[in-house]
Amino acid sequence: MARGRRIGTNAMAALFCLVWVFPVYWMVNTAFKPRGDILSPTPQFLPVHFTLGNFADALAKPGFTRDLLNSVVVTVSVVLLAIVVAFLAATALTRFRFFGRRSFLIGVLILQMVPVPALVIPLFLGLKSAHLLNNLFGLTLTYVALVLPFTIWTLRGFLHGIPVELEEAAMVDGATRGRIMGSVLLPLVLPGLIATSVFAFITAWNDFLFAYVIMKDQSGYTLPVWLVSFSTSTGTDYGGLIAASTLFALPVVVFFALVQRHLVEGMTAGAVKG
Repeated sequence: MARGRRIGTNAMAALFCLVWVFPVYWMVNTAFKPRGDILSPTPQFLPVHFTLGNFADALAKPGFTRDLLNSVVVTVSVVLLAIVVAFLAATALTRFRFFGRRSFLIGVLILQMVPVPALVIPLFLGLKSAHLLNNLFGLTLTYVALVLPFTIWTLRGFLHGIPVELEEAAMVDGATRGRIMGSVLLPLVLPGLIATSVFAFITAWNDFLFAYVIMKDQSGYTLPVWLVSFSTSTGTDYGGLIAASTLFALPVVVFFALVQRHLVEGMTAGAVKG
């Protein structure tokens, strides 16, 4: 009985994995097909006429290098700012008692429930009044504001599970508050920082809506907006679009591969410590 249940569970897990992985496989498979095979009514599960022309067309598309640089600058800035601010905020929430602390936590929780499109107009008006429209710094601040509620709440769970006695012992040895945060708390909460940085990375890297609304000048566009250029009034370059989408997904895959071990540790630790 136990063996049968195990086989059934593994088969179900394999089926779910197949459903999740197939769209990614189909995207990569299509990227190596010529236009005729892409539009063929008969599906081809392997590229019969293998070609790299779609990737060449994608890389030759105007604005690729510029928009790639914009995406990298914005994403890296968002990740760094988000984890620093979230770490400091989570530390204050778990280690200090101050007026409004509970209200702040409730506010953070409510903000996570607000649909992202509902924030477009308020953020647009706020950036306009601050003269930060059509500005990469304004776009970076927007993404930081979007990811902070989740990162603060998640890191609070990690820090809540770290015994205060460790910090008290460090204070007895003469360590300052800054030294404690850098030498005691930071190494222990590192898996949580990795987990939250993945969320910040994906949010900033994949967003199209805010990049399109905030950046009116094409010189400030990011890669998600650049992908739209493959669809014009004369039609859609499906081969170039799929190849560009494959290239666009590569940094996320590489980032996941680099932090996978820490990500699993962070998700597991957060599940039992929060």
